[in-house]
Amino acid sequence: MLLTVLSACGTPRPPLPPSLELPKPVTDLRASRKSNRVSLVWTVPSKTTDSTRLRHLGPTLVCRSLELAVNHCDQIGTIEPSDLPPPKPQAPNSKNKDKNATRPIEAAYSDLLSPKFAELDPTGFVTYAVETQNGDLRFAGLSNQVQIPLVPTLPPPSDLSASVTAEGVVLTWTVVLPEIEPPGVSYTYRLYRRDHSTQAIAVAGELSMNLVAAAQPSFLDNGADWQKTYDYWITIVSNLMRNSVFQVEGDDSAPIQVAVIDIFPPAAPNGLQAVASGEGQLPFIDLAWAPNTEPDLAGYNAYRRQGSADWVKLNTQPVKSPSFRDTDVVRGNLYEYSVSAIDLRGNESARSEVTRERIP
Repeated sequence: MLLTVLSACGTPRPPLPPSLELPKPVTDLRASRKSNRVSLVWTVPSKTTDSTRLRHLGPTLVCRSLELAVNHCDQIGTIEPSDLPPPKPQAPNSKNKDKNATRPIEAAYSDLLSPKFAELDPTGFVTYAVETQNGDLRFAGLSNQVQIPLVPTLPPPSDLSASVTAEGVVLTWTVVLPEIEPPGVSYTYRLYRRDHSTQAIAVAGELSMNLVAAAQPSFLDNGADWQKTYDYWITIVSNLMRNSVFQVEGDDSAPIQVAVIDIFPPAAPNGLQAVASGEGQLPFIDLAWAPNTEPDLAGYNAYRRQGSADWVKLNTQPVKSPSFRDTDVVRGNLYEYSVSAIDLRGNESARSEVTRERIP
């Protein structure tokens, strides 16, 4: 019995060392730049380097360096735990059935670059990292590092204007030129469009500054929909050519509001011909003309006049094809005809040339 009891006892292990509660370094730091403002975003660590739940989160240091690799934190800012948004509950799913689970918390920081950085090295980069500490101000290392180009940006044109034409919205502005264009740097005008009804933002188009010869460039936006209202604005993009192209947008111009209302009629039809019915047939006159090619064409209207009487429209609904048969005619009478085109918004063209035909 004694041997049995002793064999059932486990061999004692050395005690585990206490956890240092070091937060796992951030691995998803992201950065973007607009004009001279750099926006940093990352996920706040919730686990320690021992893969246990982090209980005592301390401050996060924001680091910046003009070197491509950051070896130590040149601190430019601090995010305290009290600065973070409160955790939001996460709906349980098949992978996570914990009713108390919360979504990962994202932290953000905004840095304003000094213009002197671009003066020192306009084709260089600035490097960012973050260092998350615990409550005892201890840490396990820097985050992943991200680089942002220092390429200088240009102010936007101050006189963006728009006019609505049959082809679309024509945007014009006064050219903006850099005082000095560093080697490997080019500039592009980028035009934005925001739909008032959906608030959806789209790039209406881009125009390379190198291709602009006029003092007042222009751009035709034929992607806007009729009967809608849009906001337009313009920004200048700085393009830095290295092994790949790095783009940085400058400030946006003040938006202008444009109501894209279609008041433009189709072209007048042409080639109208009239042919009367022959002997032995019921009297009619057939009209035919060349089709219009407008994409928003709804159809045609056919008009008839006899003698000095007024013109009378013969159809109640738009005629879909470029032809029409007039059966309300009398043999021996001379009739004059003309047709017009109409679009989906009811804009009617001028009338075509007049053609004449008599029923024998």
